[in-house]
Amino acid sequence: MSNTTSVAGATGLSATHPPRARASSSVRVAMAAMVGTAIEAFDFLIYGTAAALVFNQLFFPTFDPVTGTLAAFGAFASGLIARPIGGLLFGHFGDRIGRKAMLTLSLLLMGICTVLIGLLPTYASIGVWATVLLVVLRIAQGLSFGGELGGAMLMAVEHAPAKSRGFFGSLPQAGAPIGLLMATAAFSMVNLLPNESFLNWGWRLPFLASALLIVVGLYIRYTVGESPEFEAVKNKRKTSTLPAAEVLKRHWRPLLMTIGGKLGEVTLFYTIVVFSISYATMSLGFSRGDALNAVLIGSAIQLFSIPFFGWIADKVGARRIYVFGSVLLAVMAPFLFKAIGSGSVVAYTVAVVIALSLNYAIIFGPQSSLYSVQFPIELRYSGMSIGIQLAAAMGGGMAPLIATGLVSAYGDIQPVGFYIAALGLIGAVSAWFMRGDVHPAHTE
Repeated sequence: MSNTTSVAGATGLSATHPPRARASSSVRVAMAAMVGTAIEAFDFLIYGTAAALVFNQLFFPTFDPVTGTLAAFGAFASGLIARPIGGLLFGHFGDRIGRKAMLTLSLLLMGICTVLIGLLPTYASIGVWATVLLVVLRIAQGLSFGGELGGAMLMAVEHAPAKSRGFFGSLPQAGAPIGLLMATAAFSMVNLLPNESFLNWGWRLPFLASALLIVVGLYIRYTVGESPEFEAVKNKRKTSTLPAAEVLKRHWRPLLMTIGGKLGEVTLFYTIVVFSISYATMSLGFSRGDALNAVLIGSAIQLFSIPFFGWIADKVGARRIYVFGSVLLAVMAPFLFKAIGSGSVVAYTVAVVIALSLNYAIIFGPQSSLYSVQFPIELRYSGMSIGIQLAAAMGGGMAPLIATGLVSAYGDIQPVGFYIAALGLIGAVSAWFMRGDVHPAHTE
């Protein structure tokens, strides 16, 4: 797509800033995007861990264990279902006003909601209102996260040198496993408390700790500048009045490909980090620590594997590696979930680690550079956010519910693997028909 490179040139970056200064700015912006994404992911994902471990007991106690877990997962899904609305709202103003302002607002909203969840009275104290307030705050979290990821991806890509957009674009993506790592580590630590203390007050600590993280994140984001590509569009008065409407009217095909490409990866992620923890503890009899440790190891490796695959995307092309990763997921998913359901802690751990650090990372790493070229600069925030978050709602939000239903129907977890394999194939076909990423070697 030609306007990616032409607008970068129009900003005058090459003429006014030496390469070392541009590289330093790119690193600073990418790291700021990564930190912000990590904090938002932490806030969003501690809810998922709590839903798997404790919310069914404290906010849905009138149900039997299975129904209570489904209700907790339903509340979890409400946050992902709200994410497309957040993507629409934040995308609109991100394309109209700027990326930086929307990212700051999303971080602040997420932090407030997360702290309030940590302060919520339980069902035993105020009855059904506890459940209602929990769902409302979860929806607000979803609105916030819906505006975060697309904007962070764009800030990193649009500040990056043309030849390194895959690598720099993968750094905000690496914020997600940092957030998952922090969330899982936080619950692993409070899980060391006696069970009564954990249920009474220990589960609240990760939510309340978000207050400090948000302050740090807001300061870091304040120090970076606006996207130079957006500034060029804004200075030329080429911003769209209704970017989402233009995306739906003129760019519906890349929007559909973005949704299809995202489905397998996001469904795999939430099935592993939310459903598999619940399945391992409730159905397989694993300790909470065993289940959480597997996710911790996988998340730690992701810190390296996601940027690695972003770097590889700069060498071979993001679309190629995306298609390969999606096909690999389709092949491996049934075997991974057979291992997860084997009853062996070792097999469970190996499968979770491979799923997160390889299958997920190889698709997630190149997303920023690939998705950003699917839409014009003046519509990117809206196009990317709507596509990503619709897929998150359809795939990730429904993942624990569909997985629970499949296990209940078939008495085994392996059908979940076949379901994710099918989504992997959809992802491969979608990526194949995406606009090819503008590889620097082909544009110079």
